[in-house]
Formats: sequence, C-alpha cells, structure tokens
Amino acid sequence: MFAAAADGDVSPGVLGFLVVAALGFALFLLVKSMRKQISKIDLPHDRDPRKPGENA
Repeated sequence: MFAAAADGDVSPGVLGFLVVAALGFALFLLVKSMRKQISKIDLPHDRDPRKPGENA
C-alpha cells in the first residue's frame, strides 16, 4: 500500500509530529485563555443603539 522511503527521501519524522502537536496544544491554550479574558469584559447595556423615534 505505501511505498518504502528511498535513501534520499526526507520525512518530518517524530520531531516534526511533536512540533506540530506542541503548536496545536499551545493554540488550544491560547484560545481557552482568550475566551476567559473576553468573558470578563463588561459592556454597558444602559443605552439603546437606536435613537428614540427611529423606526426599526
């Protein structure tokens, strides 16, 4: 099914997989932290974005 790698071929190997896996895990942690920080933002809800008398 898969052809064996020739002597001159270059493949990413285990190190390449580990680097990609570490980048994926770091991205996961970054998104998790970002969602936590964004949820802390308190937006003012005291104003209506439409002017009074303006029809929707």
